[in-house]
Amino acid sequence: MADRTSLAVRDLAVEFRSEQGVVRALDGVSFDLHAGRTLGVVGESGCGKSVTARSILRIVDRPGRITAGRMILDPGTPREVDLAQLDPESKEMRGVRGGRVGLIFQEPMTALSVHYTVGNQIMEAVLQHADISKAEAQNRAIELLREVGIPRPETRISAYPFELSGGLRQRVGIAMALAGDPEIVIADEPTTALDVTTQAQILSLLRRLQEEKNIALMLITHDMGVIAEMADEVAVMYLGRVVEFAPVEEVFSEPRHPYTRALLRAVPSILATPRQRLSTIGGAVPHPGARPSGCPFHPRCSEQLGALCTEQSPRPVPPGRSGAACFKVDQSEAVTA
Repeated sequence: MADRTSLAVRDLAVEFRSEQGVVRALDGVSFDLHAGRTLGVVGESGCGKSVTARSILRIVDRPGRITAGRMILDPGTPREVDLAQLDPESKEMRGVRGGRVGLIFQEPMTALSVHYTVGNQIMEAVLQHADISKAEAQNRAIELLREVGIPRPETRISAYPFELSGGLRQRVGIAMALAGDPEIVIADEPTTALDVTTQAQILSLLRRLQEEKNIALMLITHDMGVIAEMADEVAVMYLGRVVEFAPVEEVFSEPRHPYTRALLRAVPSILATPRQRLSTIGGAVPHPGARPSGCPFHPRCSEQLGALCTEQSPRPVPPGRSGAACFKVDQSEAVTA
């Protein structure tokens, strides 16, 4: 079923402890991933998007650790498991990682080893999750390369990553993410390093594979254009929190949070006057170790409501419901009601 919940994340918190103190990278993140649908996760660098993805797969770099929250895979089914409770090095977690949840990395040249052929690397991923012979794994690797649109897969299987273009390397990365036949795929900015033509091809490939396999896709990106084209729902993140969640049509037609509106104003428009300066968001994302009091966005917000925003934290967005973590939104909805 297309509306089946594949992953339910609730109140996820991740901290990095060092001699300088504690840095909270994620602060109560909640969302759902649904089979056959795409959740777009958007926000500036440093908002916690990639840490969220790595937390799901339990590959957060040390000294980072999950300090609170749940990540329920296949909730309400016999296969239900809380990923937050698993040992990252356990056999069960290794089975989930790549088997039930696949990850497409941002930069395939660093994600792929230059010392092994792409065929060997895909075969390793296949053998990790299937009890088959090396010959069968090689055939599966060729099939995966063909599936992601790589020409002449029988010969390309012997190529090294540096012998392939950026677009082909990214297709290899997608093939590796699909090697264990996962039900969830996390794509961490899969088109950032690609030209616009190759980007369109990769996005079209992801959409086709999702439809064919009924995959729950979590698409992390800075690009609001990619969000508009690919996402069904959108989670806008800021400083380790989801500050707005809504269907993609609502995000673009009626954005609720001031940060979402600021992101959309910064998108170039073909209707803009020639040489018109792009809109920018003043300031920068604060360091997670120096969080402002109250609403985390208030130092950069032109719509703040004085002490209410500077001293109190807005309530989080309820999982699975449209909303924004903003006092101004709460007030306007209360007046409407």
